[in-house]
Amino acid sequence: MSRRPGLSVRLRLTLSYAGFLAVAGALLLAVVWGFLLRYVPDNQQGLLGISPNRYLLVRTFGPAAAVAMAFLLVFGLVGGWILAGRMLAPLTRITAAARTVGSGSLSHRIRMEGRRDEFRELADTFDAMLERLESHVAEQQRFAANASHELRTPLAVSQALLDVARRDPTRDREELLERLAAVNARSIGLTEALLVLSRSDRGAFDRESVDLSLVAEEAAETLLPLAEQRGITLDVTGGAARTSGSAELLLRLVTNLVQNAVVYNLPAGGTVKVHTETRGGASVVRVENTGRPLPPDLVPTLTEPFRRGTERVRTDGHAGVGLGLALVHSIVRAHDGTLDLVPRPGGGLVVTVRLPGMP
Repeated sequence: MSRRPGLSVRLRLTLSYAGFLAVAGALLLAVVWGFLLRYVPDNQQGLLGISPNRYLLVRTFGPAAAVAMAFLLVFGLVGGWILAGRMLAPLTRITAAARTVGSGSLSHRIRMEGRRDEFRELADTFDAMLERLESHVAEQQRFAANASHELRTPLAVSQALLDVARRDPTRDREELLERLAAVNARSIGLTEALLVLSRSDRGAFDRESVDLSLVAEEAAETLLPLAEQRGITLDVTGGAARTSGSAELLLRLVTNLVQNAVVYNLPAGGTVKVHTETRGGASVVRVENTGRPLPPDLVPTLTEPFRRGTERVRTDGHAGVGLGLALVHSIVRAHDGTLDLVPRPGGGLVVTVRLPGMP
């Protein structure tokens, strides 16, 4: 947006300082005139011919007052320019930092020294904003690189299968179609997960009243065949827990948690417990599963996209897309909630989701 050029802030402050001094000097002269000179006789001889009269005082005092006013004006301009420069120096530094950041250097920081004042608070806020922005941009770049890699892998596998089939026409067609279908299903699942993740990050959804206990029951009913196939006991307990949000996204949240709990479990004889409740004004969903012990330093990385954790062992024969807990974290954040991951002492994981409750 183009704007017409105007006076700089420093020049405007300088003119303000000089104008203030000129007005103060004029008021002082007006006070002298009003309260002193009006009591002096206004005649040419004065009092008994020896005391000064108003005419002589005005002629004597007038040039001196004019010189004083000129001095105040010059002093105000020079002093105001210097003071304004010193006062605006931190702002100039912040502006230079903003230009540096605008050129693409998000790692630049102001780090202003001195006591805390308005400019120091502005600089600290600017530094904090840059730190969050740099972290967010780095996360988005890392996510884009990982997503490109994950999407390229199934496409490369499909191309390899097609090349093999083209070179060997006698190859089993049913096996080829089955492998292509598996690769295609993985690509579709990854794409859908990326779309849901993008949607939840933008917060582009309508809110409605949702009972998390019903969502947990629906997710458990959907995944019950998977749990029975792996010999895992799936148990849903608790009471009503109402919150405001997207029913579709919240169902995806609980489904991902339960699916992860089933998949990353013991090879046989494991358990998954899903519990819902209202506690302290919040609606809580807790998913607890058995499994192998998890290192404490691995748990915080599980919510990062495409992080699968080498110590997490699945009971099936293939790896997931690495977006399960990343989706959960994104949906929880979009619903103004919190997500806690705690390893169980005997192995496995306890995931607790707290969302704002509703009456």
